Amino acid sequence: MASIKRPADFHTRIYEAMVRIRLVEDRVAEMVSAGEIFCPCHLYTGQEAIAVGVCAALTKDDWVFSTHRSHGHYIAKGGDIKRMMAELLGKATGCSAGRGGSMHLAEPEIGLPGSSAIVAGTIPLATGAALAFKLRGKDNVSVAFFGDGAVCEGAFYESVNFASLHSLPVIFVCENNLYSTHLPVADCLADTQIASKAAIFGIEGIVIDGNDVLAVYDSAAKAARNARAGRGPALIECLTYRWLGHVGPSDDLDKGLRNRQELESWKKKCPIKRHEKYLIQHNVLKQADLKRIRQRITKQVEAAVDFARHSPYPEPDSLTEHVFKEERR
Repeated sequence: MASIKRPADFHTRIYEAMVRIRLVEDRVAEMVSAGEIFCPCHLYTGQEAIAVGVCAALTKDDWVFSTHRSHGHYIAKGGDIKRMMAELLGKATGCSAGRGGSMHLAEPEIGLPGSSAIVAGTIPLATGAALAFKLRGKDNVSVAFFGDGAVCEGAFYESVNFASLHSLPVIFVCENNLYSTHLPVADCLADTQIASKAAIFGIEGIVIDGNDVLAVYDSAAKAARNARAGRGPALIECLTYRWLGHVGPSDDLDKGLRNRQELESWKKKCPIKRHEKYLIQHNVLKQADLKRIRQRITKQVEAAVDFARHSPYPEPDSLTEHVFKEERR
């Protein structure tokens, strides 16, 4: 793939973003195991390159719609990890005011209007947002993140068809981590070539290495440029693997659905280690720089945990707030 010209600090920024997601997820896993976080958490560990690569190709005013596995998308789009951690603890200072928990992170100010635990639930929302952008003459792009399991849903096909029919500025990003909840993708889809489904609707569909953050960025940047130019939507299938189970900090090996050899083989393809190697080989950063970045982000994560722990819970009399549209004061 021909590389798109990147900003001078691009490589450092995307490395820091991936490390931030990984360290946050590691800390969340510890807190779930300790019983401190009790809302269901679907962790993003191992898939960091997709959220970071895609969001690096977007502007703040572009919108992304996330799934039950929303932490990576929220952080990559510029979310405040203090507000995210507070949300996981159900605190009033959380990005969803303590109402959403892990599966319903939302922060419109950064371009993440919402997340949904409904499989394929945000694909029509992203399509509708793209329609609104076009009708209002705005130069914005909408992105729908979804897993391979969402391709089993009618909402996926209806949305792609509608987006193609009206040349909407939306990018469909399938994070194919090979498992739909606890089922291998081949047990869910008669045709596992997800990207090839784009041809049915007359749009571009590509499959890429989802653990290569540069490949993800280049593909997303191209799709975004085409969308802004009025050339319609694209489907990007990113092949990746979640290191942990469907939900929680367990690796799910005890369920007999995948084996350790498969897991370890994918861990060797770690997107962060891969980019570290690139940074060193191209003299962008040195080992000492990588260590300092990790140390700095580790402190940020601990500060977020401390902020969340000391934040108040929502007041009981605020129970009916954030339910219906409220007038601005």
